[in-house]
Amino acid sequence: MPTSTQASAAVHRLNHAVLFVVDAERAKRFYCDVLGFDVAHEIPQRAVFLRARGSSNDHDLGLFALGDQAAPRDPRAVGLYHLAWQVDTIDELAVIERRLREVGSLVGASDHGVSRALYALDPDGNEFEVMWATPRAGWPDTLMGTNPLDLAADLQRFGGVRTLHELTTVG
Repeated sequence: MPTSTQASAAVHRLNHAVLFVVDAERAKRFYCDVLGFDVAHEIPQRAVFLRARGSSNDHDLGLFALGDQAAPRDPRAVGLYHLAWQVDTIDELAVIERRLREVGSLVGASDHGVSRALYALDPDGNEFEVMWATPRAGWPDTLMGTNPLDLAADLQRFGGVRTLHELTTVG
């Protein structure tokens, strides 16, 4: 039986993520140029703290430099699979899809029913997702699974529809 303290405590959202990278400057350029992050703070040659545009958070992503001696990451090791960054419109997802293709980072794209997702790798091989939540009113009642993303059709259907507030507003 939970105590009153346990019953009233809950995590509300992810505040920030931190990644180990070989070169913080290189990673900073990638996340700023491709995903539109802004620099919040820097510790030269050691760490960079980035803020997502429109965020009032101190930082949303930390990048800690390990240097050239960093051990390569085994993609089959137990640990974090990916981070997911949310955009407000399908139009923004299409812009980021073009940027990811241009830099050769895009590794997948999916329609999950409740969201449309792009999967990519940063310069250090860290996988991340950029997703757009479909309007909550149209979410399927059961888990849909994964289907191929038809971004052109989704742009026609959902162009200009903003959904960020649907997942960030409580109540």
